[in-house]
Amino acid sequence: MPKPKIRHADIAREADASIATVDRVLNGRAGVSSHTSQRIWDAVHRLEGQGGQGGKTSRARKTRLQFDYILPGGPNTFWEQVVNGAEAAGQAMAEDGVDIQCHLIEGFNSQALADTIHKVSAHSDGIAVVALENPMVREAVNACFDAGVPIVTVVSNLSTPKKTAYVGLNNRAAGRTAGYLMGRFLAGQKGEIALFEGSLDLSYRDHQERDIGFRDVLRELFPDISVTIKHPTHDNHTEAYLATKAVLEQHPDVLGIYNVGGGIRGNARAIQEIGKSADIVLIGHELTDYSRKLLIDGTLDAVIDQDPEFQAREAARVLLEHHTKGPDSINPRMPRIGVFIRENMP
Repeated sequence: MPKPKIRHADIAREADASIATVDRVLNGRAGVSSHTSQRIWDAVHRLEGQGGQGGKTSRARKTRLQFDYILPGGPNTFWEQVVNGAEAAGQAMAEDGVDIQCHLIEGFNSQALADTIHKVSAHSDGIAVVALENPMVREAVNACFDAGVPIVTVVSNLSTPKKTAYVGLNNRAAGRTAGYLMGRFLAGQKGEIALFEGSLDLSYRDHQERDIGFRDVLRELFPDISVTIKHPTHDNHTEAYLATKAVLEQHPDVLGIYNVGGGIRGNARAIQEIGKSADIVLIGHELTDYSRKLLIDGTLDAVIDQDPEFQAREAARVLLEHHTKGPDSINPRMPRIGVFIRENMP
């Protein structure tokens, strides 16, 4: 058996085999040819002689590394920005021997996410994943980590210690920021707030933490306003539009709307159609081409931004440092919470 500091991923790369095949050989399970088994054990002995520094050895041999991003797909500008960041990282790291591939899956589908993690980890040197808080996803991440593949949660974290790092906002603070802005904008008014989120089960931990932070601030500082309406949008602007239209028809006295995730242009469209752009305080996330226009025309009052392209690039940097410097050197840089109104957009 190899020394503990030699990772399955290093052995797989050294032996030109999959992580699953390495695991079968090291644990004495059947189904692997004698030729492949011998190649794997030869790789183990070489790495033991090099002190287990598989990542550094492979870099010296100019072996390319494959990093995989598992992201939600669909009509969402934010995720497009994350993809852009991942692609930019791939271009910047190409000369360092890194290839980056994005895998777009259905958002809010825990089974699809878990299956994709299992599938991709068999050949990946590092994974960046937008996590859903779900037992199937946690088990897939744990299995990936245990197999020696570094895995970084990006944008939305996951409640397991078996991950390499988290790159993303302090989302509780982001939600509190939104709550404070809402209370100040409403300036002592009394009434109800509508909250829109990806799904009512709050599958994304970032949405959950923003929801909690937002409510905490209202309860602590602005008790005359409260969240009485919640509606899912699945981060889709069309769903957000239809849901907002229905909410405003049933609750015409709503003072403000906070969208913790995607689809803010759908909220804005519904508000514009009933002529209440100047009456309803609208707060959302991410500075995009759409939200910039809505800030300028006054429909959107404030945007809390997390620089998605930075997060994608930072995840790639963390994965590369895992291979070149070792897991103990990892120190991810966190994005700042950016607050934009119409007067301070970059």
